Amino acid sequence: MKTLNASSKMARSSPSSGLLEDVGLEPFQIWAALLSSLVWLFLCGGAAFWSSGVGAQTLSNASFDTAALQQQVHDYLGQQASPQAQAVAEGKALGNPLRVEVVLGQLDPRLKLAPCDKVKAYLPEGVRLWGKSRVGLRCEQGPVRWNVAWPVTVKIWGQALVPVVPLRPGAVVTPSDVRVTEVDLAAVSSPAVLQAKEVVGRSVIRNIPAGQSLRQDDIKVRRWFAAGDPVRLLVKGAGFSVASEGVALTAGDEGQCARVRLDGGRIVCGDPVAQRQVEIVL
Repeated sequence: MKTLNASSKMARSSPSSGLLEDVGLEPFQIWAALLSSLVWLFLCGGAAFWSSGVGAQTLSNASFDTAALQQQVHDYLGQQASPQAQAVAEGKALGNPLRVEVVLGQLDPRLKLAPCDKVKAYLPEGVRLWGKSRVGLRCEQGPVRWNVAWPVTVKIWGQALVPVVPLRPGAVVTPSDVRVTEVDLAAVSSPAVLQAKEVVGRSVIRNIPAGQSLRQDDIKVRRWFAAGDPVRLLVKGAGFSVASEGVALTAGDEGQCARVRLDGGRIVCGDPVAQRQVEIVL
C-alpha cells in the first residue's frame, strides 16, 4: 500500500499529470492508444514494403518465352556454315557423305529472364559448332540486360572404324578386328580413325567395347626410331625436295617433332613419318 501511495504522489506531481487529467484519460488508456498507433504504423509500413518487394520480384522473375528463344537458336544454327565442310577440311571425312544432326538442349528451369524487346543470338568466342557446344543469347534492349548460353549438341555422322570384338589394353589390332560403319565423328575431341591402315598392327591403350568408334587417342603412339638411331631427313618445298642424313637426338614418336643433328652439326626438328625417316615440309 505504501508503494501505491508513493506512485500516486509521483504521478500527481509529474508535469504530465496535468495533461492526462486535461484530456480526461487514465495513464493506462494513453499507453494503450500509443501502442495501438505504433502497431498500425508498423502494419501499414510493412504492407507497403512487402508490396514493393513483390513488384520487384515479379519484374526480375518474369519468365521469358523460352519457345521463342529456342526458335531463335534454331534459326541461327541454320544460318551457320555447314559442319560438313569443316569436317572435310580437318581430315575427319575422306570425301564420305556426312549427316548433320543438331540437338537443342534446355535452359536451366530455375533460370528466370526479364522481358526483352531485342534478343541477339551469337557464337561465343572460341566456341565451334562441333559436339557439345552452346549458342549465346543476350538481351540488347530491355529493362534488364542479360546474357545466357543455350546448350546444343552438333552430331556429325560419317563412316569410320569400330572394333567388332572388345579390345583390351595392349591388344594388337588385326584387319579382322575392325569394320567401317557410321559413327558420330564429333562425339569426342579425339579424331576418329577412318582407315584400317591407320590402326592395323598397332596396339590399343585402353578398353574399347565392340561397336564403339576407334579414336586416335585409343591407339598407342607409333615409335619410328629411338634416340641415337641414324635417320634420313627429307625436306620438301614447292617443287623441290632435299635429302640429308643425321642422328636422332630424341625418340621418333608419331605426331611429335623429333630433334635431329645433321652431318654438318646443325640441329633441326622434323616429323617422324616412317622407319628412321624424318620429314620437314616448308
